Amino acid sequence: MPIRIPDELPASDVLKKENIFVMPMSRASTQEIRPLKVLILNLMPKKIETETQFLRLLSNSPLQIDVELLRIDDRPSKNTPTEHLDNFYRQFNTVKEKNYDGLIITGAPLGLVQFEDVIYWDHLETIMTWARKHVTSTLFVCWAAQAGLKLLYDLPKKTRKEKLSGVYFHKIQQKFHPLLRGFDDSFLAPHSRYADFSSEYLEEHTDLDILAVSDVAGVYLAATKDKRNVFVTGHPEYESHTLHNEYARDLGEGMDPAVPVNYYPNDNSDNEPIASWRSHGHLLFSNWLNYCVYQQTPYDLEHFSEDNFTKDD
Repeated sequence: MPIRIPDELPASDVLKKENIFVMPMSRASTQEIRPLKVLILNLMPKKIETETQFLRLLSNSPLQIDVELLRIDDRPSKNTPTEHLDNFYRQFNTVKEKNYDGLIITGAPLGLVQFEDVIYWDHLETIMTWARKHVTSTLFVCWAAQAGLKLLYDLPKKTRKEKLSGVYFHKIQQKFHPLLRGFDDSFLAPHSRYADFSSEYLEEHTDLDILAVSDVAGVYLAATKDKRNVFVTGHPEYESHTLHNEYARDLGEGMDPAVPVNYYPNDNSDNEPIASWRSHGHLLFSNWLNYCVYQQTPYDLEHFSEDNFTKDD
């Protein structure tokens, strides 16, 4: 089944060229189907690129999904046209009275910024608090995972001395957990972050299910017992050249970045990078949509209640 997005959204043409079934709102309105309603809070500067990446992963599901895009505030963007934001993004005050089946909060280039110095920190806290009563399951990605751990568990910011950049092997920890259905025992996923997520620290200070870990990158995937909060510390949505573009950007800014690990053939940045995580990314999002959202959410979102969820679900 397709994702439902505005007819004029730039991602629509990109995904159609990739043979991904995108249903325009004009056609979806004629079908008597209750689609899942998923809200994406896009914190990345290049919003068109990021929204396309997430829409690509959301499309790989038999469920029909109605996607809405949310911006954190109304500050002008240096990397996204104002017209695009005005046409396709909602402000929080226009959605705060509504309920959603799923919420995705993207990463943000704030790895070296202290939480108290993030200009929209209070607003982000408001949205995360709102989600507890208005969203069935929230997916926190990369920087958002660290922010979520701070706001939900009061865990302080833990920063690595050097940036973690590359594609790393991970081992699953609970082979029968719904989020891991279909996963190989070991799988690859990209990381690009300064945050540090050790399994020992999360096990000691939270009640999260630790689902996938890396000997180098630490915890990759964790979730609350009720599956209402899912934390992904890497970037399963990345395209094949995303890490390369970040590496080239840092070089251009006069930095001395390390070559992303296990990304270029023979670790030579002159070689064309290879995306080795694509299948895992699609499977992770399909599992989240099915087991954390669709199987948990009420049919009528007007009857959404926190009482519908227990730690034993």
